[in-house]
Amino acid sequence: MKKVLIFTYFICFWGKLHAQETIVQVKQEEIRKKVEQLLAKMTIKEKIGQMNQYNGFWNVTGPAPTDGSAVLKYEHLKSGQVGSMLNVRGVKEVRKVQKIAVEETRLGIPLIIGFDVIHGYKTVSPIPLAEAASWDLEAIKNSAEVAASEAAASGINWTFAPMVDISRDARWGRVMEGAGEDPYLGSKIGYARVKGFQGDDLSKKNTIAACAKHFAGYGFAESGRDYNTVDVGESTLQNIIFPPFKATVDAGVKTFMNSFNELNGIPATGNAFLQRKILKKEWGFNGFVVSDWGSINEMVAHGYAKDNEHASSLAANAGSDMDMESYGYVNHIEALINKGRVDIALIDDAVKRILTVKYELGLFEDPYLYCDEKLEKSVIGSPENQAAVLDMAKKSIVLLKNEKALLPLKKKGQKIAVIGSLAEDKNSPLGSWRLAADDNTAISVLEGLNTYKGNTITYAKGVTLTEGKTDFTLETKINEEDATGIEEAVALAKKNDIVILVLGENGFQSGEGRSRTTLDLPGLQQELLEAVYKVNKKVVLVLMNGRPLTINWADENVPAILETWHLGTQSGNAIAAVLYGDYNPSGKLPMTFPKSVGQIPIYYNHKNTGRPEIPAPNMVFWSHYIDESNAPLYEFGYGLSYTDFRYSDLKLNATSFKRGEEIALTFNLTNTGEYAGKEVVQLYIQDKFASITRPVKELKGFKMVSLEPGESKEVTFVINEEMLQFYSAKGIWEAEEGDFNVFIGGSSNAILKNGFKLID
Repeated sequence: MKKVLIFTYFICFWGKLHAQETIVQVKQEEIRKKVEQLLAKMTIKEKIGQMNQYNGFWNVTGPAPTDGSAVLKYEHLKSGQVGSMLNVRGVKEVRKVQKIAVEETRLGIPLIIGFDVIHGYKTVSPIPLAEAASWDLEAIKNSAEVAASEAAASGINWTFAPMVDISRDARWGRVMEGAGEDPYLGSKIGYARVKGFQGDDLSKKNTIAACAKHFAGYGFAESGRDYNTVDVGESTLQNIIFPPFKATVDAGVKTFMNSFNELNGIPATGNAFLQRKILKKEWGFNGFVVSDWGSINEMVAHGYAKDNEHASSLAANAGSDMDMESYGYVNHIEALINKGRVDIALIDDAVKRILTVKYELGLFEDPYLYCDEKLEKSVIGSPENQAAVLDMAKKSIVLLKNEKALLPLKKKGQKIAVIGSLAEDKNSPLGSWRLAADDNTAISVLEGLNTYKGNTITYAKGVTLTEGKTDFTLETKINEEDATGIEEAVALAKKNDIVILVLGENGFQSGEGRSRTTLDLPGLQQELLEAVYKVNKKVVLVLMNGRPLTINWADENVPAILETWHLGTQSGNAIAAVLYGDYNPSGKLPMTFPKSVGQIPIYYNHKNTGRPEIPAPNMVFWSHYIDESNAPLYEFGYGLSYTDFRYSDLKLNATSFKRGEEIALTFNLTNTGEYAGKEVVQLYIQDKFASITRPVKELKGFKMVSLEPGESKEVTFVINEEMLQFYSAKGIWEAEEGDFNVFIGGSSNAILKNGFKLID
C-alpha cells in the first residue's frame, strides 16, 4: 500500500510539474506572437526608441520642461522614442510618465521603470557583502523579496541588481555590493537574489525584473581602482568570473548590464565575445542587455571608438540592447542602419528582447500595474519588512574574536562605556547604494543597546568620522583630524567595566568610486582605540564597514571583535541582540581579510606555484614576502560562535567513482560548548593535477547545522562528477579523471581531509 501511495504521489507531482511547464510554454508562445505583431507595426524611430533609456529629467508632477535638453527628452517621450526611464520613483511620478508613454504615443508602448534597488528600498537590508556573510540563501532570497515588494509598490518594475562580480581586492569600493571572492558562493547567492526579486511569476505586482551586473570582469580592476583596466586569462574568466553570471541565467534573470571596464583590450560595452558569443549564444540568454550609465560613449575615452556615432555602432553590433544615458542610439542608429554599419536584424532582435520583458512584467495588460497608492502606503516600512531585515542583519554578523568569553555581555549589573561617533550614527549603517532610503532612519548602536535596561550605559564620541555627502558626491576632507575627544573617551573608559568601541567606515567610504589605497581604520580611530585599550583591557570592538579592513593591532590586543558591516535599517537592534547573546552569531566571512594591503589580491583558492613551501631552513627562494607571512588575518569562510564545534570521523563510502556515479561523505559535528548555535559547515575539494593548474582548494558545498549544547549530528555531502568540473585546457567544462583531496571544516582552513579518485 505504501509503495502504491508513493507511486501515486510521484505521478501527481510529475503531472502538476508538466502542466506548469506547459502553461509557461503556452504563455511564452503567446508573448512571442504579440511581440512579432507589435514589431511589424513599428517605425525605425519607434524601434530605436525602445532601446533608449533616459534618467528622470524633470519634476514629473510639475509642469512640462521648457528649456535645455529636458525639452528634447520630453518630446522623445511623447513621440515613443523612449523605452525606459530610471530614477523615477513613487506612484504619482511613475504614473505621470507612464501615462505619457501609453496615452500620448502612437503605439502606446509602456515604459519599464528602472532603479538601483541594491539592498532594500525604503526599508534597508544589510549591504550585499554583509548578507553574503550569512551564507543563508533562503534569508538572502527573502531579503530580495522584501526589496522587490517595496520597490514595486512604489512604481518600479526593474532593479539594477544583483551585482555578481567576483573580486579579490578589498581596495575596490564596490566589494560591498557583491558576494565576495568565491565563484561557488557567489553563484548560489546570485541565483537566490534573482529568484527573490523576480519570484515565480514576473507579472505579479510584488515582483520586479532583476539585472545581473557587470558583465564582465569589473571586480578585477587593476590596483582596485574603480573603472580601471581588466586583463585576465581565459581560465580566470571562465572558472572564476563567469560562473555567477551563468547562475543568474539559470535562475531566469531578465536583464544583464555590461561593465565600464575593458577586458583584454576591448571595452565590455562593445565586446561581442561577451554579449553575443557567451551570453546570448552559448548560455541561451533571452533577456536584454543594458549599458551601464554612459558606458557606450565612454568607449571614446577608452580609445576604442572615434566618436559617439562610432561607439553606438560598436555597442549595437556587440549586443548591447539598451543605451543608458549615452544618447547614442536615439541620435545615430537610424543613420548607421542607412549607412549599412548596423544591420536592422540586430535592432529587431534587441527590440524583441525588450518588448518581451515588458509583456512578461504584465505592463501591456495593465501599464499602471505598479501604480497603486494604497499598496504603496501599506507595504513600505511595514512591520513584516522591518522584521525581515532585522533577521537578515543578525544573520550577517561575524564574530572574529572572543577571548575569555567576554561576549555575550551580562544583561545587568555592568557599567558599559560606548565610544565612537559611529555608535550614535543613524545614517552610516544604511550603507552605500540606498538611494530611496530616508537619511538617519537606521537604528543606531546606542539606541539598540539602550533597549536593554539592566546595565548603565554612557557614551563618548571620541573622534568624529565625517559622513560622505551622498552616493554620488564625496567630501573632500573625509575625516576630521580632531583628537580633542580622545581624552574624554579615555576618562570614560577608566570608569566603566567594559568598553564597546564602534569603529570603521562611514556609509559612503565604500561603494562605487570609493577605492582606497589603505585598509586601516580611517582618520584617528586607531589612535582612539589604542588610547582606550591602554586604560581598560575589556574592549569589545564593533566594526562597521563595507569591506575587509587591516586590523592587525586589534587582532593582537583586543579580546572581542565583532564584524557588523553596514547592516541597514535595523542595524542597532541586530548588533545589540548579538552583543547580549539573544542571537548567537553564525556568520562566516565571504572575503579574506588581509594583514597588509601589500598582500592584495589575496584569496583562499589560489594556485600553489612551483615553489609553495620553504625548501630548507633560512632559504629565500620560495613564494613569499620578506616582511610579512603569506597567511591572511582572517581567512575566507572564517567566523566564530559563542559555542564551540568539533569536527570528527570523516568518512567516504568509496575511494573512487566513475563518471555518472557519486560517493557519499559523512562526518560528525558536535556542539562542545554551552550555547545552542548554528555552524556553516564547508566542503572544499582539491584537484591534485589536471590539464591546467588548479587551486589549492575550492568551495564545493556548505550546509547550516543547528545544534544544542552537547548535541552531535552526522552530516552528509554527496560528491558527484559535476562538482569536479572546470574549464579545461580543451576549452570545455569537464571533470578530468585523477586524484582529489576533500576537506571539511568551519572555514577555508578546513583540516579534516580524505582522498578519492575519479576514474573513466
